[in-house]
Amino acid sequence: MTEVSDGAVELVRVIRGDRVESVHRGHAVICDGTGAVVEAWGDPAAVIYPRSSCKMIQALPLLESGAGRDLTDRQVALACASHQGAAIHTEAVSAWLSDLGLSEPDLRCGTHMPYADDAKSALIRAGEAPCQLHNNCSGKHAGFLTLSKHLGGGPDYVEIDHPVQIAVRRAFEEVTGMDSPGYGIDGCSAPNFATRLDALGAAMGRFAAAREGGGTRADAMARLTQAMGAAPELVAGEGRACTDLMRAMGGRVAVKTGAEAVFVAIVPGLDRGVALKIVDGGTRAAEATIAALLVRLGVLDAAAPVARRLMEGPIANCRGTVTGRYEVALA
Repeated sequence: MTEVSDGAVELVRVIRGDRVESVHRGHAVICDGTGAVVEAWGDPAAVIYPRSSCKMIQALPLLESGAGRDLTDRQVALACASHQGAAIHTEAVSAWLSDLGLSEPDLRCGTHMPYADDAKSALIRAGEAPCQLHNNCSGKHAGFLTLSKHLGGGPDYVEIDHPVQIAVRRAFEEVTGMDSPGYGIDGCSAPNFATRLDALGAAMGRFAAAREGGGTRADAMARLTQAMGAAPELVAGEGRACTDLMRAMGGRVAVKTGAEAVFVAIVPGLDRGVALKIVDGGTRAAEATIAALLVRLGVLDAAAPVARRLMEGPIANCRGTVTGRYEVALA
């Protein structure tokens, strides 16, 4: 694998004809249940923003505080979601807010068109604009509002000095095992705390090793992992890599993508956590690499349709002619 100056290594090649047309480089780690690095590619100490890949960490205070005591497992899964904005998602978030005595304007995530084609088409046909319920992070924000109500916080729960974000930062630094060197503002307006890639992988390893009955944090980690695996359609949506991968693994493994090509996996059966970052932000490379690492761990069948689609392609043009393929370069 070819090294570059930032320590990243070649992880995915894009082949057209008999030539390598593009190369994606990045970093990846596999950690055990204690947080120790078992395998690594590139620079494990690379500092990244985990973006939406860390939503299960951001949801820890929701459960640990007791604020989420009465939530269903499907609501817990939604708190970890980057969803499609389909009816299954928007209706569930709307009902959750109603249970809190709140409504869509209480969200602070902003609006964008839903990712689900049918939901997008329905809005266009009706001449309507999307609302915050369609935001892929609205489930996470419903969780933030639940915690905020429990803590007696004010309405602007995305502010860095709000009790919700103070609790999130504390949990984030505890499970990653390091102080965050800073934060950026995520697409949904919440703070996103930077960390090293190996620290993010260590957090996923600790999630993987958590078992019910192991204490407040272990109980919360185990429930979040189980809820994600049990409702993959809520965590992402139809046709999305997260949903398809979790279904292919029978819900035994939780996976979560983040913007700018971050991906994590929690593998309880092996007490393993995975984290990766593609330096150019290429989603196709992040999806190919996470699939390959799951195959490497023996929890995803290399012949499964989603594994072949993500790791190999094929790449086709507008006429359906196969023009190329992907090649994962993990040594």
